[in-house]
Amino acid sequence: MRWFRERIVLLLGLLVLVYTFVPIAIVIGMSFNDPPSRNVYAFHKFTLSNWANPCLDPSMCSALGRSVEIGLLATLGATVLGTLAAFALVRHDFVGRSATNLLIFLPMAAPEIVMGSSLLALFVAAGFSGQLGFWTILIAHVMFCLSFVVVTVRARLAGMDDTLEQAAMDLYATPAQTFWRVTFPLVFPGILGAALLSFSLSFDDFIITNLNAGQTTTFPMYVWGVAQRGVPMQVNVIGTVMFLVSVLIVLGGEANNRRRSRALT
Repeated sequence: MRWFRERIVLLLGLLVLVYTFVPIAIVIGMSFNDPPSRNVYAFHKFTLSNWANPCLDPSMCSALGRSVEIGLLATLGATVLGTLAAFALVRHDFVGRSATNLLIFLPMAAPEIVMGSSLLALFVAAGFSGQLGFWTILIAHVMFCLSFVVVTVRARLAGMDDTLEQAAMDLYATPAQTFWRVTFPLVFPGILGAALLSFSLSFDDFIITNLNAGQTTTFPMYVWGVAQRGVPMQVNVIGTVMFLVSVLIVLGGEANNRRRSRALT
C-alpha cells in the first residue's frame, strides 16, 4: 500500500494517457483493416490497400481538400486579426478595453449550436440564405477562431518582459527594427501555437459548419454522412496521417527548443 500511495499520481497519469491514446491506436490499426463489408467496423484482415488507394472514394478527398483549404484560410485570417487585436489589448489603453476583454471570451464560452445558429441567422438576415457555402463557412470559422487566437497571443504578450525592447531602443534601434528583431521573435511561439490551434478547430468543426454550409461538404460532414451507411477504412488513413503530422510538428518544435537551449549555454 505504501508503494501504491507513493505512485498513485504516476499511475493515474498513465491511466489517463492510456484512455487518451487507445482510440487513436484503434484508428491507426483500422487504417490497415480489410473488412468484409463497410457495415462491419471490426478488424478482419491486414491490408495495405487503404494506404495505396486513399482516394478510393473521390468525394472523400474532395471534402478533405475543401476542409484543408478552409482551415488554412481561416487560420491565416484569424491569426492576423487576432494578433493585431492582442497587441491592441495589451499594449494600448483605450475606451472600452475592459469590455472588449470580456467580449473576447463570449464566443469561447458560448455553445457551438448557439454560435452556429446565430451566424446562420446573420447570413439569412444579410440576404445570403441561398448562397450558403464555402465563403459563409470561412467567415464563420474566422469568427470563432478569432477569440482563441486573441487569448493565446495576449497571454504570450502579457508574460513577456519589455526590458528587451527598451534595451533595443536605447541602442538606437528604430521602432520597426525593435519589433521585427526583438518583439516578433519573442511573440512568434504564441502566434504559431494560436495558428495551429485555429487550424485544428477549423478542420475539426462540424456543428457550426453544418448549419452554414448549404450544399458544401467538408471532411467532418462527409464522415458524418457516410457513417449512416458504413465508414470506409480510408477515413482512418486520413485520421492517422493527421495524427502523425501533429506529432511531427510537436517533435520539431521540441527539437528546435532544445537546439536553442544548447546554443545559449
